[in-house]
Amino acid sequence: MKTIWIKNADVVTLNERGDVLHRSDIIIAEGRILSVGDTPTALGADETIEAADHVVLPGFFNAHTHAAMTFERGWADDLPFDRWLNDRIWVAESALTKEDVRWGTYLAAAEMIHSGTVGFADHYFHMDEVAEVVEESGLRATLAWCVFGMGEETEIGEGLEETARFVQRWQGAANGRIRTVLGPHSPYACPAAFLETVAAKAADLGVGIHIHLAEFSDQLESSLAKHGITPVKFLEQRGILDRPTIAAHCIYITPEDIDILQAKGVNVVQCPNCHMKLGMGVTPVPELLRRGVNVALGTDGPASNNDLDMLQEAQLATLMQKNHHLDPAVLPAELTLRLATQNGASAMGFADSGVIAPGRPADLIIFDFNKAHLRPRHSVLSNIVYSAKSTDISHVIVDGRVLLRDGELTTLDEERILYEAERRAFRLVKQDMRLLRAYDLD
Repeated sequence: MKTIWIKNADVVTLNERGDVLHRSDIIIAEGRILSVGDTPTALGADETIEAADHVVLPGFFNAHTHAAMTFERGWADDLPFDRWLNDRIWVAESALTKEDVRWGTYLAAAEMIHSGTVGFADHYFHMDEVAEVVEESGLRATLAWCVFGMGEETEIGEGLEETARFVQRWQGAANGRIRTVLGPHSPYACPAAFLETVAAKAADLGVGIHIHLAEFSDQLESSLAKHGITPVKFLEQRGILDRPTIAAHCIYITPEDIDILQAKGVNVVQCPNCHMKLGMGVTPVPELLRRGVNVALGTDGPASNNDLDMLQEAQLATLMQKNHHLDPAVLPAELTLRLATQNGASAMGFADSGVIAPGRPADLIIFDFNKAHLRPRHSVLSNIVYSAKSTDISHVIVDGRVLLRDGELTTLDEERILYEAERRAFRLVKQDMRLLRAYDLD
């Protein structure tokens, strides 16, 4: 691996003290940060990045998404959730092929790298194709093949057994950049016995679980009516939460649920853009954090967001909570950045990332602060959270490898990706319209 010398940068370390260093150097070697601070002038580096008037930050970890849903971006907007999901999204997904998922993920990877994401937790289908894109792109990822357990006709793939084989094929691949977990869809879509089987399989494989949880009020009401307990308690009783768990959304939860999430070490993911766009509600982030629950941020899929911009998620996360609680002091800038970086890294199993310090993985992003909207620099942290745009990101480095250099992708052919994605998306639109007419859903 190359040695990289980042010179004269302001550095947001996000270490325990919250140090922000000025005009500092960072040396990267063998995929890790070798030093932060003054550097001997005689050092020989394979690549030097002059970063005066730039800010270095730990890279973003998108802790819940469905990457290949880039193909459904803008396809089902402004609809009630049940029509959005049942009449449009699941119809569209029924037409996806393995190659569609591959190119949809390529498009997502390009978008994520441009906007400073260094790792993502994907929950979708045809995950071997997704893993191959991750390997090529240089990103980190925690991958879950979504399964339902309601019969072969409901699965895209062979179900849980194929998922188990996928887990074993890809665990630790790409020099440890790929991690795998099991991906049951949710407590409302998966039968109770199937969830118990998933929990047992996860224990056998020694892996975690990525699942949707408590997204809408009617899911809470249905669980109480049918089972007499909340969705969180239902998953606890099925053994799901005994495994390291990424639980997306967790909006409609009770104080007892928070006790369970804290006791079980569940990682909760708030997706503020999606939550607002679909009218879902607000994850009780301050309450969860006060109880010691690890809270991360995610974009959800591009069909419900409609992008994969983690900087925007961080900005919306803090603004949503301030407005909801009528308190401008809630979720301040530095804490918000921790949710978007190190908390997401921890949730995804990359716990040593998310901090700029010697010995830590070199998963970094660089902002060009030589912009009108980023001056003056009273607070670098505030400027990033409240003023910066993802287009201000000039460099992205993952595992010591430059994936974005001066705004240009280095590992992916962006021109071809844009062409293939557009071509395939419009083929799918035509096919979806035929299906909609057949189902009398248009």
